[in-house]
Amino acid sequence: MTSRERVLAALEHRETDRVPVDLSGHRSSGLSASLYPKVRSLLGLPERPVRVYDLIQQLAVIDPDLLDLFGIDTIELGRGFSQSESDWSDWVLPDGTPCQVPSWSIPEREGGDWILRSKSGRLVGRMPDGGYYFDQVYYPYQEADDRDYSRLDDAFDEAMWMTIAAPPGPVSDRELVEKARKLRNSSDRAILGLFGGNLLESGQILFRNDVFLMLLAAEPDEAHTFLDALVERHLSQLERFLGLVGPFIDIIVFGDDLGMQTGPQISPAMYREFFKPRHARLWARARELAEVKIMLHCCGGVRPLLPDLIDAGLDAINPVQVSCRGMEADQLKRDFGERLTFWGGGCDTHRVLPSGTPDEVREHVRRQIQTLRPGGGFVFQQVHNILPEVPPENVIALFEAVNRYRGGQPD
Repeated sequence: MTSRERVLAALEHRETDRVPVDLSGHRSSGLSASLYPKVRSLLGLPERPVRVYDLIQQLAVIDPDLLDLFGIDTIELGRGFSQSESDWSDWVLPDGTPCQVPSWSIPEREGGDWILRSKSGRLVGRMPDGGYYFDQVYYPYQEADDRDYSRLDDAFDEAMWMTIAAPPGPVSDRELVEKARKLRNSSDRAILGLFGGNLLESGQILFRNDVFLMLLAAEPDEAHTFLDALVERHLSQLERFLGLVGPFIDIIVFGDDLGMQTGPQISPAMYREFFKPRHARLWARARELAEVKIMLHCCGGVRPLLPDLIDAGLDAINPVQVSCRGMEADQLKRDFGERLTFWGGGCDTHRVLPSGTPDEVREHVRRQIQTLRPGGGFVFQQVHNILPEVPPENVIALFEAVNRYRGGQPD
């Protein structure tokens, strides 16, 4: 099987020659930029410039030699862009690691912090020395008395998560099509197109978490008005996005972190009222526009919401946060494995990967693959991004175990 065939077969719940594996195929399956050169060095790979494609989370562009060595079956659409030196500018990570960041989003220094500004010059993100990521510091609708939902684009331009772009970054429609086609023709890896289309998270990004949750509970009519406007905006962008790159991607990635460590942020009843019909509408439209599988990045303990997410048309959920309440891999596989692909859950990044020994990491990965592999419906990904404090030996142990056990070898 080619990598693309392997991933698509898994999404169709068919057995594959070996478990498909994702690393850096989207913005929640990456590797810390400050950890990346340590992993390369321990593997004896040549030094390469450290390029940070996701500035907010400080994730590295993984070079082709490491993708090949680890047997990675996925690639993110943005990897076909920002190929010239002029697309990148020198910077230094908080731990002193030299790196390059996209030239259109270079952090500034303010006192002892690094800061990010919107195009208008507003301060939207801040990171203190020693930090691992930027925090959002401005919420356009937090204190607004008269919120104009017909101007959502303007609001998003002032929100950190929406205004600080990762590659492909600011490109023309023509360039988007040309480079997406080139990537498709040059790689047999499954290509993920990052769309977003966040609903709950967009409200939290614009209003602030607590303000938006209170809006849902106390002012449902206002919440519906906002969400209706938001969905119309998403649909317009979805039609443009898939109209341009739909033929060149295999999976479209939506996002909405609906969970916490202890369970969902919202009740199933609230999900059904505010979000399920809107998710269903977006995902159905995506299928009308292109031959793509629907993946939702959704952190946390979301087991109570899975039946409704499946009913709304979801193909795959990520990251399968197995350290959360109700997210035990064996029970998820038993109850939902025939209807939902688990894109993740391969290695716990909360406790095992940062704190375990290499042997403990290997054994944990073996068990997770053994549990989630049967019958397809599983793409291996460690749970969320690999953060800077993870020992590089554990990263190597993780992928050694993946490549030992992904073919279904006996214990």
